[in-house]
Parts: sequence; C-alpha cells; structure tokens
Amino acid sequence: MNVSNVSMEYVMTAATVVGGFAFITAVIVQAVKELPGLANLPTNLVALVTAEAVTICGLVAYSNYSATNVLWYHIVSAVICGFMVYMVATGGWEKLNAIWQRTKFTGRQ
Repeated sequence: MNVSNVSMEYVMTAATVVGGFAFITAVIVQAVKELPGLANLPTNLVALVTAEAVTICGLVAYSNYSATNVLWYHIVSAVICGFMVYMVATGGWEKLNAIWQRTKFTGRQ
C-alpha cells in the first residue's frame, strides 16, 4: 500500500462519516423542529446544535468502541467537524459555492 491509497481511504471514510452524521442531523431536525419549545427558534440554529451534538456523541461512541481516551483536541476536532456536518445537512455547500463563484479570483487584471 502506498501513501496515495491510504490517504484516499481516510478521505473516503471521513466523507462517509460526515454524510452519515448529516443524514442523522437532518432526520432529527425534521422530527423536533415543530416541538413546542423549539418552534420559536430558527431551524438553522436547531440544526447547528443538533449537528454538534451528533458529532460529539459520535466521537464519544467511537472512542468507547475503540477503547481510547477522549482528549481535548478530539473535542475541538469534533466541534469543527460539526460545522461541516451542519453545512452538509442544511445544503450549505450550495451557499458556499455561490459565494465562491461571486468572489472567485480569475487571475486577470
């Protein structure tokens, strides 16, 4: 195995995990967004909090499964990944792409 194969394996695993967490987040948000306490909150806020909770719970579950300790930088990484999960779950990639297309540097003066 060379470095390229191993790195592609890690990238594909990460994409699968983010996609799975985004699916779980979207299902939870659709189920709870009309509850009495959450009906007044913006759906994007509910989705962000849910994405963070799902990601951190996923980290804790994986750490329990693999019998490793949860360290502080694991939590920081999970919070950063939670934002990615939120973006995927709420269709944020289209928003991000639209911003990129509007501000894209063409290299011509």
